[in-house]
Amino acid sequence: MESYKREKKHRYLEKNSIAHLFSFPIEEFMEVHEYQPGEWIIQEGMRPDFLFYVIEGKAKIYVTHQNGKVSLINFINANDYIGEMELLNEVYYTKGIQTTTKTTCFALPFSRYRAQLLEDATFLRELTKFLSVKATKMAAKYSQSLAFPLENRLADFILQTADEEVYREKHIIVCDYLGVSYRHLLHVLAQFCDKGYLQKGGRNYRIQQYKELYKLAEMMRNT
Repeated sequence: MESYKREKKHRYLEKNSIAHLFSFPIEEFMEVHEYQPGEWIIQEGMRPDFLFYVIEGKAKIYVTHQNGKVSLINFINANDYIGEMELLNEVYYTKGIQTTTKTTCFALPFSRYRAQLLEDATFLRELTKFLSVKATKMAAKYSQSLAFPLENRLADFILQTADEEVYREKHIIVCDYLGVSYRHLLHVLAQFCDKGYLQKGGRNYRIQQYKELYKLAEMMRNT
């Protein structure tokens, strides 16, 4: 992880200001963190010291069950918060958050801003909107698993997790997230390759026809 300093930080703050989300000045102690693909923003079970606001990049949320199984439970994209549940709850089991692409976040230290954030009507209104959309998307995921075939759901998953047109997710994680068998997943991936949507290279797949995958994913996003 790189924390921007001095002029680099100042330029980034000017270019990507989020001052409108708050009714008090937040830039004095706010940090800018850059993570490379595969880095952990938050380790599972370790409470963060910051409220993060994602400016660019993508990440995944994981949880480890009591039996040791690890499950992917959601995605994080630009304009999402990270650490909002830890801000709102004194007791909360922190999930693991790992980047899939280069990701840049604003980081507001709880030690400086917690009290002000919890009393700021402007911020709390924006946070409520974010949590509402997040809950709606989670509910939609489960309804889509019943309403759409794997082709549509896998296309959407590939577009969400690919980094620079390369898809490299572990099959077992994908099967668990999409609720499908290993055999069914491999069958659809093979179909995508036969149609020219993907090109297999070792354990990874390179997106060859983005528009075709987007058409499949868009059917779900428009419901």
